[in-house]
Amino acid sequence: MYHKKIIWSALLAGWSLFFAEAQPLRNPLDIPASLSGNFGELRANHFHSGIDFKTQGKEGKSVHAVRDGHVFRIAVSPRGYGNVIYLAHPQDGLMTVYAHLQRFSGTVAARVKERQYELERFAVDLTLEAGELPVKRGDIIGFSGNSGSSGGPHLHFEVRDLQTDEPLDPLPFYKKRIKDTRPPEIRAVMAHPAEGRGVVNRSSRKQQWTAVVRRNGTTGLNERIEAWGKIGFSIQANDRMDGTTNIYGVREMSLSVDGEEIFHSLVDRFSFDETRCLNAWVDYETWREKRVFFVKTFLEPGNCLRFVTGRHRGLLTVDEPRVYHLVFRLTDAFGNSETCAVDIVGKEQDIPQPDRRGTQPFVRREENRFGEKGIRLLIPEKSLYASLDFRYACREDTAYVSDLHQLHDRPAPLHHPARLSLFLLRGGRAEEERQYGIVSLRGGRPSWVGGVYRDGWLEADIRELGLAYAIAADTVAPKITPIRSGRWVREKTVTFRLTDNLSGIDSYRGTIDGHYALFEMDGKKGLIKYTFDPRRLSRGKHVLFLTVRDACGNTACHEKTFTW
Repeated sequence: MYHKKIIWSALLAGWSLFFAEAQPLRNPLDIPASLSGNFGELRANHFHSGIDFKTQGKEGKSVHAVRDGHVFRIAVSPRGYGNVIYLAHPQDGLMTVYAHLQRFSGTVAARVKERQYELERFAVDLTLEAGELPVKRGDIIGFSGNSGSSGGPHLHFEVRDLQTDEPLDPLPFYKKRIKDTRPPEIRAVMAHPAEGRGVVNRSSRKQQWTAVVRRNGTTGLNERIEAWGKIGFSIQANDRMDGTTNIYGVREMSLSVDGEEIFHSLVDRFSFDETRCLNAWVDYETWREKRVFFVKTFLEPGNCLRFVTGRHRGLLTVDEPRVYHLVFRLTDAFGNSETCAVDIVGKEQDIPQPDRRGTQPFVRREENRFGEKGIRLLIPEKSLYASLDFRYACREDTAYVSDLHQLHDRPAPLHHPARLSLFLLRGGRAEEERQYGIVSLRGGRPSWVGGVYRDGWLEADIRELGLAYAIAADTVAPKITPIRSGRWVREKTVTFRLTDNLSGIDSYRGTIDGHYALFEMDGKKGLIKYTFDPRRLSRGKHVLFLTVRDACGNTACHEKTFTW
């Protein structure tokens, strides 16, 4: 299996090199190329699938097609990619993606607005035929922005394989436009003794050490590490580029023991089906608790990432009383490398065995079921990244209309959703069944999951263990707040803020004089905005009516008369 993954990784790297050398791509902006994010960066539950071009902190920069082709897809959403356009380039077998746009160019914008009024909704997704909207290299297709889930003005840009829809690292297409002489940085190393099979410094717990740069310029650890048995490692690292303070993800990483490579990763391509498997590659518990990514140089049994390979799963076997020489090597897309040397002293020690009292074994390759009073849990096979000893606790909580169910004692991500069913206790406060939903709690703060009511039970899909779950009631309607209503006519823009106490905004609809009015939504800020459209709004006195519904069906309305 190890050799097959090496061959597959080599093929993927070869294809990426072929694409990069086949045809340079135009800078999608008219300003010098500078990045705020690179391909493969670690994000919550996914890899970053493109590169982020800086736009000098502003919106409205012209965005150009980087190659000849045609518009393949256009989408609008209050979250995610926001305003996004997809171009197909059949001559290269590529697709390019331009996301978080402020707005589209004239022809594209007209097509989108026509569809929005036809469907009477803001969020739309259009797929076009090859001959409908052709584009030439350099054509303006839109303007940079901050729409969707963007954290600031920039252009998110992707290159994908047109046949498979798999994202490729775009940086090789732009290496001549970007200067980078700075190697990646190794900040810390963590040891992970295999449960019941390994020990480090007489402890079976994972341990962390800060990497230091010595006087001779090399990076290593100052602590003495003694180990015995099976040990895995992970590292905290990032990359930098010239002329910027941004930090980036590490493209390539390896671990060698006594000169023999036992682990290798090259993040230059992946599929969206496997991107959630990032949670098997990082120390998920540390990320959940501290929001810090430690990347494993060993493979969990359920790690499905094709670009990660490991001999003996990348685990170090310490079974001799000698020094094991480890070298971590990190390399960026420009060939800049950094190494960290770590010595492990082999010393025989007692290996503690795990305490499995009060647990139920959950096996990764099998379907796992759990049931107690008021709870049923079904985890499909291959949803866990590693088998675990499941721990459960339950207690009453008057804030909820079910018991509070703690599912496991530490964070554990799921690759496929598990089905959770909780029993609704008597004394519920909702008038309708749809006003109940399951919530997850982290630090006592509820987060809406939702669910469907069936015969006294609420059923919903969950993607994580290690949290408490309960049933809550949402009987409060959303809140509609006009923003600067005295300026609406002067600025020719109507703006509202929409908020909800628990289940979240599910839908909204605005009309003017009974006719649909297109309110654009900024999901980050909870704002909706209608811009006066002279083709659909005549001068005179008008009545605006807005209806907002949350995920539990609670509805709020707002009516306003204005004169333009």
